[in-house]
Amino acid sequence: MTSTFVTYPLDVLRLRLAVEPGYKTMTEVAVNMLREEGFASFYNGLGPSLIGIAPYIAVNFCVFDLVKKALPEKYQKRTETSLLTALVSATVATSMCYPLDTVRRQMQMKGTPYATVLDGIQGIVARDGLVGLYRGFIANALKTLPNSSIRLTTFDTVKSLIAASQKEFQKITEENRKIHQM
Repeated sequence: MTSTFVTYPLDVLRLRLAVEPGYKTMTEVAVNMLREEGFASFYNGLGPSLIGIAPYIAVNFCVFDLVKKALPEKYQKRTETSLLTALVSATVATSMCYPLDTVRRQMQMKGTPYATVLDGIQGIVARDGLVGLYRGFIANALKTLPNSSIRLTTFDTVKSLIAASQKEFQKITEENRKIHQM
């Protein structure tokens, strides 16, 4: 949540630069936002981002662990298993939390009618139906699912390497203790 808070203005600038015509640089967008909308505009939509972080991470890790532990033990430590399990967990987490991302993007836009997350959800559903909450989902999934899967697989692999090195360290320590006792 801290990293999101610190880097959030860059996300707003990126979106504005991409969708608002007439700007060539982020500096132009930033100066215009400061002049016309004030400093707070750099944090439009921060609420849905912060609200969505905890459930996304919780669902992602929970599904990952549950699915992996449900597999036969001989498959649990394989990298391919981690990668596929991570893809499944990222898909579930992204599907559940994507509406908050849609609301966030709508709130980042200049002149947005949405002041709160609930305003955004109700407004999008009223305008586009429930499908509107998932507008852009496939493009987002093509970008984020591999990223999230690789991140979770790397986490799992590093965790296993650390556990293995701790066991090896304990073994060496025990052997040294026995040698010095003789």
